[in-house]
Amino acid sequence: MTTQPVLELEELTLAAPSTEILVNSISFSLEHGESLGLVGESGSGKSLTLRAILGLLPRGVEQTGGVVRSKVSSAMVFQDPRGALDPLCPVVKQLTEVVYYRQRTSLKAARRIALELLERLGLPASLKTKDRYPGQLSGGQCQRVVIALALACKPGILLCDEPTTALDVTVQRQIIDTITSLQQELGFAMVFVTHNLAIAANLCSRLVVMKQGRIIEQGETHSLLRHPAEAYTQMLMDSVLPLPELEGGGISWK
Repeated sequence: MTTQPVLELEELTLAAPSTEILVNSISFSLEHGESLGLVGESGSGKSLTLRAILGLLPRGVEQTGGVVRSKVSSAMVFQDPRGALDPLCPVVKQLTEVVYYRQRTSLKAARRIALELLERLGLPASLKTKDRYPGQLSGGQCQRVVIALALACKPGILLCDEPTTALDVTVQRQIIDTITSLQQELGFAMVFVTHNLAIAANLCSRLVVMKQGRIIEQGETHSLLRHPAEAYTQMLMDSVLPLPELEGGGISWK
């Protein structure tokens, strides 16, 4: 039995007013509950593709061709968590407002749901009695709040735009583990944008490799990484730094 994709991009083309093509005729689909990695170096068109899916293209960028078909709602986790939050509004209040408007509950129920979401995402229990502004939280905590804001919309697809790039490696691991466990629990599909193939390999069952606005190859993650068809994909793999090996008190790189 085959299932219909929850998301389909067909020949999507995005361009700037200067007629410069930024994303050139890309096509891929996403199944229910699937994790798709959109990988490539900065400027390859990954983030613009996410924004096209969400319908939030930056000013000056237009969809000039192709179609985006989605059967479920989408929500986005942005790369810069502090930039995605209102610095003048406490975080519990921000999340409560999103729950109230998107889930159509009472304010009392919205606050309860907001606090449960924050607790599930590992935010301090003290937020129940003393709300805090984004500037009073760490970068990792702000990113968890942004994830909570996205999940409060109850999306069928979670769009993640390099959500761990600005975080230290320990917090990166925690955020990835959190997203993975929430996906297993809630069943949403995910498109995860990153330039780091190591992260994509841990999270995603399928990869789409982009370069200069085009898809140069795509396929099942382990198969693609074992037998990359393009030298560019191999270059992305080689850019993941190996850990040092300790040998006789000295350090040698693998």
